[in-house]
Amino acid sequence: MLENNEISYNSEILRKLIHLCSLSIPVFYSIFSKEITLKILVPLMFIFVISDILARFFKPVKKFIYLVFGAILRKHEKGEKFVLNGASWVLISAVGTILIFPKIIAISSFSILIISDISAALYGRKYGKHSFLDKSFEGSSAFVLTAIIAIFFIGYMSSAPWTFYFTGIIASFIGAIVEAASIRLQVDDNMSIPLSIGSVLWIGGLIAAYFNNGYLSVL
Repeated sequence: MLENNEISYNSEILRKLIHLCSLSIPVFYSIFSKEITLKILVPLMFIFVISDILARFFKPVKKFIYLVFGAILRKHEKGEKFVLNGASWVLISAVGTILIFPKIIAISSFSILIISDISAALYGRKYGKHSFLDKSFEGSSAFVLTAIIAIFFIGYMSSAPWTFYFTGIIASFIGAIVEAASIRLQVDDNMSIPLSIGSVLWIGGLIAAYFNNGYLSVL
Protein backbone atom coordinates (compact mmCIF):
# COMPACT_ATOMS: atom_id res chain seq x y z
CA MET A 1 0.00 0.00 0.00
CA LEU A 2 1.58 3.24 -1.16
CA GLU A 3 -1.07 5.79 -0.27
CA ASN A 4 -0.99 8.10 2.75
CA ASN A 5 -1.42 5.98 5.89
CA GLU A 6 -1.21 8.64 8.61
CA ILE A 7 -4.62 7.45 9.81
CA SER A 8 -6.13 3.97 9.86
CA TYR A 9 -8.05 2.69 6.85
CA ASN A 10 -11.31 2.73 8.83
CA SER A 11 -10.65 6.35 9.79
CA GLU A 12 -9.89 7.07 6.14
CA ILE A 13 -13.26 5.63 5.19
CA LEU A 14 -15.00 7.79 7.81
CA ARG A 15 -13.10 10.86 6.61
CA LYS A 16 -14.15 10.18 3.02
CA LEU A 17 -17.78 9.55 4.01
CA ILE A 18 -17.81 13.03 5.53
CA HIS A 19 -16.09 14.30 2.38
CA LEU A 20 -18.83 12.65 0.30
CA CYS A 21 -21.40 14.94 1.92
CA SER A 22 -19.76 17.77 -0.03
CA LEU A 23 -21.27 16.27 -3.17
CA SER A 24 -24.43 18.07 -2.07
CA ILE A 25 -22.76 21.33 -3.17
CA PRO A 26 -22.68 20.65 -6.94
CA VAL A 27 -26.11 19.00 -6.71
CA PHE A 28 -27.50 22.12 -5.03
CA TYR A 29 -25.77 24.41 -7.53
CA SER A 30 -27.23 22.45 -10.44
CA ILE A 31 -30.71 23.36 -9.18
CA PHE A 32 -30.24 26.88 -7.84
CA SER A 33 -28.50 30.03 -9.02
CA LYS A 34 -24.93 31.12 -8.33
CA GLU A 35 -26.18 33.89 -6.03
CA ILE A 36 -28.28 31.58 -3.84
CA THR A 37 -25.54 28.95 -3.67
CA LEU A 38 -22.89 31.49 -2.63
CA LYS A 39 -25.19 33.00 0.00
CA ILE A 40 -25.07 29.63 1.73
CA LEU A 41 -21.47 28.61 1.03
CA VAL A 42 -19.67 31.85 1.84
CA PRO A 43 -20.90 32.05 5.48
CA LEU A 44 -20.14 28.34 5.93
CA MET A 45 -16.65 28.89 4.57
CA PHE A 46 -15.98 31.70 7.04
CA ILE A 47 -17.35 29.64 9.95
CA PHE A 48 -14.99 26.75 9.18
CA VAL A 49 -11.96 28.96 8.56
CA ILE A 50 -12.56 30.95 11.73
CA SER A 51 -12.94 27.67 13.65
CA ASP A 52 -9.51 26.61 12.36
CA ILE A 53 -8.03 29.93 13.46
CA LEU A 54 -9.62 29.68 16.90
CA ALA A 55 -8.35 26.12 17.26
CA ARG A 56 -4.84 27.40 16.61
CA PHE A 57 -4.89 30.10 19.29
CA PHE A 58 -7.42 28.86 21.86
CA LYS A 59 -6.73 25.52 23.52
CA PRO A 60 -10.36 24.76 24.56
CA VAL A 61 -11.47 25.03 20.92
CA LYS A 62 -8.53 22.91 19.80
CA LYS A 63 -9.30 20.28 22.45
CA PHE A 64 -12.95 20.12 21.39
CA ILE A 65 -12.08 19.68 17.69
CA TYR A 66 -9.55 16.97 18.51
CA LEU A 67 -12.07 15.23 20.74
CA VAL A 68 -14.69 15.11 17.97
CA PHE A 69 -12.55 14.77 14.85
CA GLY A 70 -9.13 13.70 16.14
CA ALA A 71 -9.30 10.18 14.68
CA ILE A 72 -9.72 11.46 11.12
CA LEU A 73 -7.31 14.40 11.22
CA ARG A 74 -4.01 14.00 9.39
CA LYS A 75 -0.66 14.73 11.02
CA HIS A 76 -0.24 18.16 9.41
CA GLU A 77 -3.75 19.12 10.60
CA LYS A 78 -2.77 18.38 14.20
CA GLY A 79 0.68 19.93 14.16
CA GLU A 80 1.76 23.14 15.87
CA LYS A 81 2.07 24.94 12.54
CA PHE A 82 -1.18 26.64 11.56
CA VAL A 83 -2.92 24.96 8.63
CA LEU A 84 -6.50 24.83 7.47
CA ASN A 85 -8.13 21.42 7.71
CA GLY A 86 -9.66 19.57 4.78
CA ALA A 87 -13.22 20.79 5.42
CA SER A 88 -12.14 24.43 5.24
CA TRP A 89 -10.25 23.82 1.99
CA VAL A 90 -13.28 22.06 0.48
CA LEU A 91 -15.49 25.07 1.18
CA ILE A 92 -12.86 27.54 -0.05
CA SER A 93 -12.52 25.42 -3.18
CA ALA A 94 -16.30 25.30 -3.69
CA VAL A 95 -16.65 29.08 -3.41
CA GLY A 96 -13.64 29.73 -5.64
CA THR A 97 -14.73 27.22 -8.27
CA ILE A 98 -18.24 28.68 -8.46
CA LEU A 99 -16.89 32.25 -8.66
CA ILE A 100 -14.30 31.51 -11.35
CA PHE A 101 -15.85 29.02 -13.75
CA PRO A 102 -19.04 28.76 -15.84
CA LYS A 103 -21.72 26.63 -14.19
CA ILE A 104 -21.18 23.31 -16.00
CA ILE A 105 -17.43 23.52 -15.37
CA ALA A 106 -17.83 24.38 -11.69
CA ILE A 107 -20.24 21.48 -11.19
CA SER A 108 -18.04 19.05 -13.13
CA SER A 109 -14.71 19.97 -11.57
CA PHE A 110 -16.04 20.00 -8.00
CA SER A 111 -17.97 16.74 -8.48
CA ILE A 112 -14.78 15.09 -9.73
CA LEU A 113 -12.90 16.46 -6.73
CA ILE A 114 -15.29 14.69 -4.38
CA ILE A 115 -15.96 11.45 -6.25
CA SER A 116 -12.54 10.80 -7.74
CA ASP A 117 -10.47 11.95 -4.77
CA ILE A 118 -12.42 9.53 -2.56
CA SER A 119 -12.02 6.71 -5.09
CA ALA A 120 -8.29 7.31 -5.50
CA ALA A 121 -7.65 7.47 -1.76
CA LEU A 122 -9.62 4.37 -0.75
CA TYR A 123 -8.70 2.20 -3.73
CA GLY A 124 -5.09 3.34 -3.65
CA ARG A 125 -4.67 2.59 0.04
CA LYS A 126 -6.28 -0.83 -0.35
CA TYR A 127 -4.69 -2.00 -3.58
CA GLY A 128 -1.88 0.43 -4.41
CA LYS A 129 1.37 -1.39 -5.20
CA HIS A 130 3.00 0.64 -7.95
CA SER A 131 4.17 4.18 -7.26
CA PHE A 132 3.07 7.07 -9.45
CA LEU A 133 4.46 10.47 -8.45
CA ASP A 134 3.41 10.91 -4.78
CA LYS A 135 0.61 8.34 -4.85
CA SER A 136 -0.06 4.96 -6.50
CA PHE A 137 -0.83 4.02 -10.09
CA GLU A 138 -3.85 2.04 -8.90
CA GLY A 139 -5.28 5.01 -7.02
CA SER A 140 -4.69 7.33 -9.98
CA SER A 141 -6.41 4.84 -12.29
CA ALA A 142 -9.44 4.85 -10.00
CA PHE A 143 -9.39 8.65 -10.16
CA VAL A 144 -9.42 8.70 -13.97
CA LEU A 145 -12.14 6.06 -14.28
CA THR A 146 -14.54 7.72 -11.83
CA ALA A 147 -13.80 11.19 -13.25
CA ILE A 148 -14.73 10.04 -16.76
CA ILE A 149 -17.92 8.44 -15.42
CA ALA A 150 -18.78 11.75 -13.72
CA ILE A 151 -18.12 13.67 -16.94
CA PHE A 152 -20.37 11.37 -18.96
CA PHE A 153 -23.15 11.53 -16.36
CA ILE A 154 -23.06 15.33 -16.13
CA GLY A 155 -22.78 15.65 -19.90
CA TYR A 156 -25.76 13.37 -20.43
CA MET A 157 -27.90 15.13 -17.81
CA SER A 158 -27.12 18.54 -19.31
CA SER A 159 -27.32 17.50 -22.98
CA ALA A 160 -23.77 18.74 -23.54
CA PRO A 161 -22.17 18.42 -27.00
CA TRP A 162 -19.48 15.85 -27.78
CA THR A 163 -16.74 18.42 -27.19
CA PHE A 164 -17.57 18.39 -23.47
CA TYR A 165 -16.98 14.64 -23.25
CA PHE A 166 -13.76 14.85 -25.25
CA THR A 167 -12.35 17.69 -23.16
CA GLY A 168 -13.61 16.05 -19.98
CA ILE A 169 -11.59 12.90 -20.66
CA ILE A 170 -8.45 14.99 -21.09
CA ALA A 171 -9.27 16.94 -17.91
CA SER A 172 -9.73 13.65 -16.02
CA PHE A 173 -6.17 12.59 -16.78
CA ILE A 174 -4.80 16.03 -15.91
CA GLY A 175 -6.70 15.98 -12.63
CA ALA A 176 -5.30 12.55 -11.77
CA ILE A 177 -1.74 13.76 -12.40
CA VAL A 178 -2.27 16.84 -10.24
CA GLU A 179 -3.79 14.71 -7.46
CA ALA A 180 -0.89 12.28 -7.60
CA ALA A 181 1.63 15.14 -7.40
CA SER A 182 -0.14 16.94 -4.55
CA ILE A 183 2.72 16.53 -2.07
CA ARG A 184 5.46 17.87 -4.34
CA LEU A 185 3.21 20.68 -5.56
CA GLN A 186 2.64 21.72 -1.92
CA VAL A 187 -0.89 22.81 -2.75
CA ASP A 188 -3.93 21.31 -1.04
CA ASP A 189 -5.51 18.96 -3.58
CA ASN A 190 -8.97 20.25 -2.67
CA MET A 191 -7.85 23.36 -4.53
CA SER A 192 -5.46 21.99 -7.15
CA ILE A 193 -7.82 19.30 -8.49
CA PRO A 194 -10.86 21.47 -9.35
CA LEU A 195 -8.66 24.34 -10.57
CA SER A 196 -6.72 22.09 -12.94
CA ILE A 197 -9.80 20.26 -14.23
CA GLY A 198 -11.78 23.47 -14.49
CA SER A 199 -9.00 25.21 -16.43
CA VAL A 200 -8.79 22.39 -18.97
CA LEU A 201 -12.58 22.33 -19.40
CA TRP A 202 -12.66 26.11 -19.77
CA ILE A 203 -9.92 26.21 -22.40
CA GLY A 204 -11.59 23.32 -24.21
CA GLY A 205 -14.92 25.11 -24.05
CA LEU A 206 -13.47 28.27 -25.59
CA ILE A 207 -11.88 26.27 -28.39
CA ALA A 208 -15.12 24.33 -28.95
CA ALA A 209 -17.10 27.59 -29.11
CA TYR A 210 -14.87 28.76 -31.93
CA PHE A 211 -16.01 25.72 -33.94
CA ASN A 212 -19.66 26.20 -32.87
CA ASN A 213 -19.63 23.21 -30.51
CA GLY A 214 -19.40 25.13 -27.27
CA TYR A 215 -20.71 23.95 -23.91
CA LEU A 216 -19.87 26.80 -21.51
CA SER A 217 -23.46 28.01 -21.42
CA VAL A 218 -24.93 24.56 -20.65
CA LEU A 219 -26.82 24.41 -17.33
